[in-house]
Amino acid sequence: MGIAVVFIAFTLDVSTETSVTGVAASTYKTSWIGNSFGGGDKWVQNNIEAMYVAPDGTVYTNSHWDEAGREAGIYKDGNVIGTLESTHGWSRSGGKAVAANSKYIYIALAQGSIGKTDEDYPPEGVTWYTVRRYNLEGKPAPFNGGRGWDKSMLIISNKSEVTGLATAGNELYVSDAATNKIRVYNSETMQELRNFSVVNPGAIAVDKQANLWVLQNQNKILCYSSTGKQLPQQITNITKPTAIAIDHQDRLLIADNSQRQQVLIYNIKNQPVQVGTFGSKGGVYASTPGEVQPLKLYGITGIGADTAGNIYVNSNGFNKSGTDLRKFSPAGKQLWQLHGLLFVDNADADPQTDGLEVFTKQEHFLMDYNQPSGKQWTYKAYTLNPFKYPQDPRLHTSPDATFVRRIQGKRFLFLTNMYASFMQIYRFDSAKDGKIAIPAGMLVGTNGGGEKSVSGNWPPHQPNKGEWIWRDRNGNGAFDQGEYDQSEDYPYLGGWWVDSKGDIWKTLRTQDGIGIRHYPLQGLDQYGNPIYSYSSMQKQKTPSMITDVRRIEYLKETDTMYLSGFTVDHPAIGDDAGVVGSEILRFDNWRKGNNPTLRWRVVIPYDTTGKREVSTAAMSVAGDYVFAVKMKTAEVYVYNAKTGATVKTLKPGAEVAGESGWIDIPQGIRAFRRSNGEYVVFVEEDWKGKVIMYRFQS
Repeated sequence: MGIAVVFIAFTLDVSTETSVTGVAASTYKTSWIGNSFGGGDKWVQNNIEAMYVAPDGTVYTNSHWDEAGREAGIYKDGNVIGTLESTHGWSRSGGKAVAANSKYIYIALAQGSIGKTDEDYPPEGVTWYTVRRYNLEGKPAPFNGGRGWDKSMLIISNKSEVTGLATAGNELYVSDAATNKIRVYNSETMQELRNFSVVNPGAIAVDKQANLWVLQNQNKILCYSSTGKQLPQQITNITKPTAIAIDHQDRLLIADNSQRQQVLIYNIKNQPVQVGTFGSKGGVYASTPGEVQPLKLYGITGIGADTAGNIYVNSNGFNKSGTDLRKFSPAGKQLWQLHGLLFVDNADADPQTDGLEVFTKQEHFLMDYNQPSGKQWTYKAYTLNPFKYPQDPRLHTSPDATFVRRIQGKRFLFLTNMYASFMQIYRFDSAKDGKIAIPAGMLVGTNGGGEKSVSGNWPPHQPNKGEWIWRDRNGNGAFDQGEYDQSEDYPYLGGWWVDSKGDIWKTLRTQDGIGIRHYPLQGLDQYGNPIYSYSSMQKQKTPSMITDVRRIEYLKETDTMYLSGFTVDHPAIGDDAGVVGSEILRFDNWRKGNNPTLRWRVVIPYDTTGKREVSTAAMSVAGDYVFAVKMKTAEVYVYNAKTGATVKTLKPGAEVAGESGWIDIPQGIRAFRRSNGEYVVFVEEDWKGKVIMYRFQS
C-alpha cells in the first residue's frame, strides 16, 4: 500500500462500542454520507427527541440513545458546539425532556443499577428517572443533596421517565407523569417548592406571564398559573401535538405531527386563537410525496424560537429515522440544516444511474462525486409514508441494509435486518406516490419455536407458524388476508442476496448439506410487485468443503457464485452467528450443467479464540474485486476476484477522524463499480451516525 497504518483500539465506557483509528492510504479516498460532520468531536446525534432553543439561538437537545454518547447535544449557527457529558454507559441513558436558563441546562436522564451502591448508584432492579443539571459548557453541575456518583442528579421517580421540563425565573418545572404531578423546584438549590396535579403531564412551555402550557395525554394542551391553578385557556382540537414552545412574540408554537406535519401558531393573550402555520401543509408528503424541501417537515419532535424570531424545527421521521434539524428566518427562509440521518444503516447505489443515486432504508441521496469528502451527497427524498402505508414494514421492524435493483427497468429496494430474519421488498410509482417506496413484498424465515415468524400484532393475517412470502396482490401496500404463501423450512438463516435479475438467494445454516435456497423471479404482477413462490423455490447443495454457509452472492451474468462460511479445514469456534465465517470461496459455472467448479478459496480474518477480535462481518463483490470488512476494526480487505489474492486494505481516513464503530450487520459493506472504473464502497458506521464511503480507481 505504500503507507503504514496503525490502528489503536480504545473503549469509550463500559457499554459502548470500540472505535478504531488510522490514517488513510493515498491510493483511495475516505468520505461519508448521512451526517453533516465526519467524526471526531463533530457529529450530529442519532435522534433528537426533545429540544430547547435559548434566546440567543443555542439549541439544547436530548434523546434516549446516541451510539457515541451524544444523547444530549449543543448546537448553534449550524455547528456542533458541545455535548452534555456522561449520558452514556454505566447504565445511563438520556430522555425526552430538556430545558435551560442563563446558568444551567437540565435534562431528563435515566440511571440504572450497576452494583455500585456505595458510589450512589441505584440498587439492583431499580432505575432512577432523574433531572440532571449541567453548566452551559455541558459539564455536570452538582448541588447539595444531589444524587449519583457526581451529585448532579435529582431523582423524580423510580417508575417512569420525566416527560417535560421548563424554567422561568429561578424555578424549574418538571412533569412527573408517574404521579400525575407538575413539580416545581428552585433552579439553584434544586429543592422542591411545591407541586400540583395534572393528569399525565408531558412537554411544558412557559409564557411571558409565567403561565405554564402543558401537553396532556398527547392530545390536548392546558394552561396553569405558576402556582398550579388551572386557567380556562386550553387547546383540544389538534390531532397529534408532539412539541410546544413560546416564541419571541409570546405566541404558542405547537408541532402537529398528524397528516398536517406543520407548526401551528396561536395567539394566547386570551382564549387561544390560531393565527398562523409554519411549514408546508402535508409536510414532506405535499406536492411530490417524499421529496425533501426546506419547508416540508416530517415526524416533528422539537420546535423553538430565539429572540430574533428565528424558528427551529427538528424532524425525526417515523420510527426514529434520524435527526433533521433546521433553522428558519422569521420569513421562513432556511438558514441552516443539520443531519444525523443514519443509524445501523448501509447504502447501495442504483445501478441504472451509475451510482449517482444512492439509497438507505428510508433515505434517497443524490451524489456529486466531484465535490469534497462529505459533501458529495444531497438529501433528496424520505421514502416512507406512514399515513398512506401504515403497515409499511419499516414502521414495525428495524431493517438496516439496502439492495437497489432494477427489474424490467423499474427500481426496487430490498431490505434485510441485523438478524437476517426477513427480506422486505419495495416498488416505486412516481406518478401516484412521488418518491415514496411502496411496500410490495416480504419473505420471512421460520421461527424455531414453532410460533409466528413475526411476533406481536403485526402483520395481520400472517400464518400461525412456518415461513411465509407476502405479496401485495391488490396493490394497496397492506398485509391483507389471502396474500400469503406459506411453507416450513429450517429456521436458522445465514444470509440473503438479490442478484441483478431480481432472483432472491438465501443461505441456511443447516447440517443436511442442502443449505442454499433460490427463489427465481416469476415476473411482475399487474401492480408491479415482484412474484416469488415456494412452488418455484429451488434447494441447492452446499459445497462439501463448507460446513456452515453464511453469505452468498451470485452473479448471473457470468454464472459465478461467491459463498462464505466455516469449512472443514477452518471450523467455527463456538456458535458465532453474526460473522461471515472463516473462508470466502468462488465457484464458476454454478448453474451450467449443475457442476460448479471451485476457482479459489481464501482464508479471511477469523479469531480462533472465539473473542471476535478479528472476525469478518460482511462481504461484497463488485467488478474485479471481492470486499470483506472486519467487525471490530472496520478494516476492508480487497481481494482479486479472479485469483483471490489480497490487493489492498482500506481503513478510515483523516476525513472521518480515522475512526469507525463496529460492523454490526450482515450486509455491512456494499461495493459498486461506476462506468469510469471507479469503485465506491459503502460501509456501515453507526458509532457517529453515518455510512463511510471509500473511493478508488482500479
